Amino acid sequence: MVGNKPKLLVLTTTFPRWKDDTDPPFVYELSKRLTDTFDVTVHTPHYPGAMVQEQMEGVHVHRFRYFYSRFETLAGGQGIVPKLRRNKLYCLILPFFLLSQFFSLVVLCYRIRPVIIHAHWLIPQGLLAVVIKKIFHIPVVITAHGTDVFSLRAMLLLLVKRWIVRNSDQIITVSSAVAYVLGNDVTAGDLTDIIPMGVDSAVFSPKNKNDILRKLYGIHGPFLLFVGRLSEVKGLNFLIDAMSLVIQRFPDARLLIVGQGELEGQLLDQVQRNGLDKDVLFVGGIENTKLPMYYASADLFVGPSIQARGGDREGFGLTFVEASMSGCLVMGTRGGGIEDIIVEDQTGFLVPPGETNVLAKKIVSVLERLESYSEMKTRARKSAAEKYDWAVIARQYIDLFRAYARKQ
Repeated sequence: MVGNKPKLLVLTTTFPRWKDDTDPPFVYELSKRLTDTFDVTVHTPHYPGAMVQEQMEGVHVHRFRYFYSRFETLAGGQGIVPKLRRNKLYCLILPFFLLSQFFSLVVLCYRIRPVIIHAHWLIPQGLLAVVIKKIFHIPVVITAHGTDVFSLRAMLLLLVKRWIVRNSDQIITVSSAVAYVLGNDVTAGDLTDIIPMGVDSAVFSPKNKNDILRKLYGIHGPFLLFVGRLSEVKGLNFLIDAMSLVIQRFPDARLLIVGQGELEGQLLDQVQRNGLDKDVLFVGGIENTKLPMYYASADLFVGPSIQARGGDREGFGLTFVEASMSGCLVMGTRGGGIEDIIVEDQTGFLVPPGETNVLAKKIVSVLERLESYSEMKTRARKSAAEKYDWAVIARQYIDLFRAYARKQ
């Protein structure tokens, strides 16, 4: 290893499929910031139109094949669990996905001989990483993001998660809420640490404000924004109902919904039933490179997350950090990882989840005093940059991985 960087293998199902993708880029953003210290290889599923092998800013990307190319859509675009719930035919592909991922990992580990494995999510990556550890004796660090902890709570899956945690070398959670639930479920104890995902404060900045968005979408009054997957846990149905009340006070207010997901059709129907076609605008997935302009141009970012029927909650809430760094006011709901980010009336606003009237009243109250929150915006951006800038987060991961690499 003398003269060479230690080899780090990253396992994930969420990774950009190509340049200017709309999928969340946080695993990629972390990985590329580790390349000065480690030789980083990312192992992720293939997707139609994506390259099987490529280099992305110093990161070796290996996309494993698991079915006929046109059907390799289990991961990408939306979460795996929602896809399985929405279309049972995906369940037929799942065994091929898991087996191919495992055998591809075995071959890759023989070839590159990593000194440490970093798996994102307990299931399936954490499970496979621990099995690989048993074969190759490679230390395993797993980052739990939330869905893997809050949902998948059948007894068998809980037992599997306990086995994963007890056989890994280190568990990282992205928020105190995830750490608390994981600790209760599997008594993780000293194995668990909290390191959130990060945001680049140089990219997400108030300097990106651009009135062209207001002209593009015909916004002449307060500009409300949501960014995220259109799924149950995001609670968008409550925000849409709240908009019916908000426009009674602010008829020219507009809500832009950025994202895609399994509930898009239902939410569009709800907007039409409420007569909000001109007030609530769905703009679909936006390239990650363009998102900073949306945050910086909006007046208020609203994330009305709830606890979904399967138990899922907001694991962290990276969009709140992106909005705060961009100089946009933020409003979220209590619960999950959001309370790690928002301090009530200091860096943003918190309301109870699932209460339309309370949400609407709070939005109206904020919009009535928009000009008075300049100090809050400054304070929120400073707090977000100090805690969540990628330079801060990457340093924590580098120190952790170095400690394990030295033992090899």
